[in-house]
Amino acid sequence: MITTVLVANRGEIARRVFRTARELGLGTVAVYSDADADSPHVGDADAAVRLPGNTAAETYLRPELLVQAAIDAGADAIHPGYGFLSENAAFARAVLDAGLTWVGPPVEAIERMGSKIEAKKLMAEAGVPVLSELDAVVEADLPVLIKASAGGGGRGMRVVRALADLAGEIEAARSEAASAFGDSTVFCEPYLEAGRHIEVQIMADGHGTVWAVGERECSIQRRHQKVVEEAPSPLVQRTEGMRDKLFAAARTAAAAIGYAGAGTVEFLADESGRFYFLEMNTRLQVEHPVTECVTGLDLVRLQLTIAEGATLPAQPPASQGHAIEVRLYAEDPAHDWRPQSGTLHRVDIPGVTHRFAGAGEAGLRLDSGVENGSVVGVHYDPMLAKVIAWAPERTTAARALAGALTRARIHGVRTNRDLLVRVLRHPAFLAGETDTAFFDRHGLSILAEPLVDKESEKLSALAAALADAAANRASARVLGRVPGGWRNVVSQPQVKRYGEHEVRYRVTRDGLVAEGIEGVRLVSATPTVVELEVSGVLRRFDISVYSGLSCVDSPLGSVALTVVDRFPDPASQVAAGSLLAPMPGTVVRVAVAAGERVRAGTPLLWLEAMKMEHRIDAPVDGVVTELTVSAGDQVDLGRVLAVVQSEEES
Repeated sequence: MITTVLVANRGEIARRVFRTARELGLGTVAVYSDADADSPHVGDADAAVRLPGNTAAETYLRPELLVQAAIDAGADAIHPGYGFLSENAAFARAVLDAGLTWVGPPVEAIERMGSKIEAKKLMAEAGVPVLSELDAVVEADLPVLIKASAGGGGRGMRVVRALADLAGEIEAARSEAASAFGDSTVFCEPYLEAGRHIEVQIMADGHGTVWAVGERECSIQRRHQKVVEEAPSPLVQRTEGMRDKLFAAARTAAAAIGYAGAGTVEFLADESGRFYFLEMNTRLQVEHPVTECVTGLDLVRLQLTIAEGATLPAQPPASQGHAIEVRLYAEDPAHDWRPQSGTLHRVDIPGVTHRFAGAGEAGLRLDSGVENGSVVGVHYDPMLAKVIAWAPERTTAARALAGALTRARIHGVRTNRDLLVRVLRHPAFLAGETDTAFFDRHGLSILAEPLVDKESEKLSALAAALADAAANRASARVLGRVPGGWRNVVSQPQVKRYGEHEVRYRVTRDGLVAEGIEGVRLVSATPTVVELEVSGVLRRFDISVYSGLSCVDSPLGSVALTVVDRFPDPASQVAAGSLLAPMPGTVVRVAVAAGERVRAGTPLLWLEAMKMEHRIDAPVDGVVTELTVSAGDQVDLGRVLAVVQSEEES
């Protein structure tokens, strides 16, 4: 019997496992890198063991450190979570060799499915339809998809549409795969431009019972990483006989390798219901909550009890209702999904009924790896939380989830929140018309637009300026009751700058006069709440102020305003043509040298941040006059990486 479990992971999945472990009366042990010393998952555990270092390669990808941590803390079982070493057979074997319980499938099953290349061969032999691997890529094969053999989650994946790009993309994919999974093996397969990503949740005991618990659809993806997941699949629901065939194929896959524990068999399907085996994930999936919410199961509880030798009932419970999950990322979808870092001052999702669990006919669940004040670093995946809504039917769940996200207060880092709301409210999504080309088909630039329109942004900036004035008056030692900006003889308006917004207003005997905003009346203003009447409609704005940042939340939407310094430091100015680091990270490759002539779009260098590589291209035709970094350099946000002088300037 298990008494204490160590979770060889971090963030929300560690917290998720701890929640169930506590319910079962088990002790819990966390591990943490130096970068994660203040992470909420550390405080959630009964004990925690430091893994010296910051990067995954130094910490969470070190089997010997994790096993020793379990022994030192007195744990008798290890749960791997997902990602990192969760599908590493050598790690599972090391756990067992140390006399500990491995909360996962048999080592042999991991080995057989751990290589996607070998897994496809095995499934083909078992009669499951597969997409053939390409040994050599020729023009007729394009487009192709490069995939990491040892992991998933979008790492080590690249779409190649031109043979000239193949070698470079393979190199980039190998580098990402090695960083994320410790294995640089990649392979190529045909790339289907639009398909449905359907997966089946498997649960099997060690006594021969194999459940196909239910299917999930995860078709809306960015960079081959899931963004929105749901159960059941709209495609499967409306395609006669498809569910039975999917479940049979998934059970065949599990039985073929003597599987036990939780796993997921992933397929790519077309609109007719034909499907092809993609891979089997020998672990719990990120999106497992949607299955829990429609079945009432606790999949982590089942993992733990099966690891102790428990037997499953003959059949799983039937699914009821519909659940939708979105992944809240610290990223900027409008700028190539650029990951964001910094202090998350506040994260508040209204209406949450459950945390790390879900039960009942309807509700809103939050699985979060962060709390107010958490620091979002550059060493790991930028996912902040998963938000899940479930209801008796799909549209109700989508509306509830979109509403909660719209009203959420997320301060400090840019996120994909607005994009998620636009997806959930999109007519195509509500009609169940989703596939892997959703963003391309409906326009990422449109979906990534802020929920707040320009006029509402101006109102929010005005509210921020009025709150700032109220704060100044509240702290004034002289004439504190005099209205902000009051003058007996007016010479000029009050001016406050936030990013691209310049707020100009006056408070007169007749009330507020705001330049560029008609029909606005100031009702009240405090340092935290401003009420404005706009064309006869009363609007409330809640303002939160941090260093250099003012966050304004209202029913119109949320706006983050960067406070412009009235007296900028001249040393902060940079030369024309300077390319600044868009995020903190590590320079992994440099493709040019100072003095070299480049064309617009030429790759100059690559940054690695949050387990993904980001290419920095020449913005114009010209000459690289400065190159201030080399491979291996750590750079901060805003550092000058290179300077490209345009041909027109030279």
